[in-house]
Amino acid sequence: MPHEQITLYTAKICPYAQRTEIALAEVGAPFKRYEIDLGNKPEWYAPKVNPASKVPAIAYGGPDVPPENPSPESTKLAESLILVEFIGDLYPSSGIVPADPVLRAKARFFIEVVSTKFSPNFMKFASGNPEGTHTVLLAGVDAIQDLLPDGVKYAVNDQYTIADIALAPFWARLNVMVQKGIGAYKDEERKSFLKALEDPKYAKFNGYVQRLLARQSFKSTFHEDVVAEVFTKRFGLAK
Repeated sequence: MPHEQITLYTAKICPYAQRTEIALAEVGAPFKRYEIDLGNKPEWYAPKVNPASKVPAIAYGGPDVPPENPSPESTKLAESLILVEFIGDLYPSSGIVPADPVLRAKARFFIEVVSTKFSPNFMKFASGNPEGTHTVLLAGVDAIQDLLPDGVKYAVNDQYTIADIALAPFWARLNVMVQKGIGAYKDEERKSFLKALEDPKYAKFNGYVQRLLARQSFKSTFHEDVVAEVFTKRFGLAK
């Protein structure tokens, strides 16, 4: 069954936007991609696409028009986790939204943990917020690892789902920052975090995130050079 046209408004630097790009790659959906300069957003973007002026956003359906001239006949949708589920619902055979109600609930609970215990602390760490210590980061890692089932590849089972999509872009950006020493944190915090992750007790977590970063849908939508450049300009290097 053919789907309506999709135009994605996104930005290479944004982990939220990458979630949506991963989902589109996973389901194999055709779409138009339009890069939004977050430092100089087009004047038409907020009134015609997303009043919040954030990415990602999707224009779904309507006539086939240039992305910079979105049709009022298309449906405008925003917020990364909503878009990821929407894409999964459009392509149910992809499995990214689990069909089983229990697995679907587990995936959503995993996303809740990522959203409350990991991604906010990642931003605090990157920006040098005194609350964003390596200990707080590790608490987020612990919370995620506690949810990982034994003997499976991904967050809820061997099927890659919305849960994995929610975490991958944030872990990838943190990984780039701590490996390259990018961020406003103290370098001793970076070293302490990396050293702690070497502990065998994090073997399950380390194996899991390695699989996330090896996924083709992730690799094809992640722009490490852009992330490193922009984050270095924004946060500087660890001291």
